[in-house]
Amino acid sequence: MIRLLSVLIASVLLNTSCCLKNDTKVETPCPQKKKQCPELVEFYAPDSLKISAQLYQIDDSSPFILLCHQARFNKFEYAGIAERLNNMGFNCMAIDQRSGGPIGNQQNLTCLRALKLGKSIDYLDAEQDIKAAIRYANTKLNTRVILWGSSYSSTLALYLAAEMDEISAVLAFSPGNYFADTKGSLIDILSDFNKPMFLTSSKQEAEAVSQLIGKHKLVENQTQFIPKGNGHHGSKAMWINQIDSEEYWLAVALFLKQVK
Repeated sequence: MIRLLSVLIASVLLNTSCCLKNDTKVETPCPQKKKQCPELVEFYAPDSLKISAQLYQIDDSSPFILLCHQARFNKFEYAGIAERLNNMGFNCMAIDQRSGGPIGNQQNLTCLRALKLGKSIDYLDAEQDIKAAIRYANTKLNTRVILWGSSYSSTLALYLAAEMDEISAVLAFSPGNYFADTKGSLIDILSDFNKPMFLTSSKQEAEAVSQLIGKHKLVENQTQFIPKGNGHHGSKAMWINQIDSEEYWLAVALFLKQVK
């Protein structure tokens, strides 16, 4: 499956020739005319912390992707990515998890609230934020979720995809077995995982990601994409004008077409 995906992507390329300061620059939403600006929505985690999110909804029936950011980031990790997913026919929601921070001058509102209330903002604390977002989509928007995670949140996404029926498929950008001591090894949890799954990372991280599926034989609609270029850690690999980003986009488009 991995080899087939690499061949397909090569063919397409040939034919188409934690609340710390983060100074990374990203596009703000709605950079082009005729783009509908995302709606700010808010809901509550089980511990009563208010979660902020950007809802990029094109209609009431298209498949729904929940976008979760990496460490020190926020929902604006997906500015530009969400709009492109809209153009591919997907509704999206990007959330601020409590474990994150600002990107440039764009704040992580959930993280700021958590700090003000004296709540812990460790990676595992953010799992309840992602669960709350999944249930918000399931109850308020009446849809199952394609869950997309970046770095630590991609690891949480894999645990949640194995656990929750509300999740129909998962995309994990740079996951790792970070929480094996507290949540069990992903190597074991993924051994019999049968939902659609897209795993990727930078080229340097690919071997570690491969180890996560060391006990698992990939089945239909499951793949690990390894970039031909160096690639990048997490979902920032998909940022507009990022080196090697189109290689990732082609792989993601092929996967999403299969699960749409």
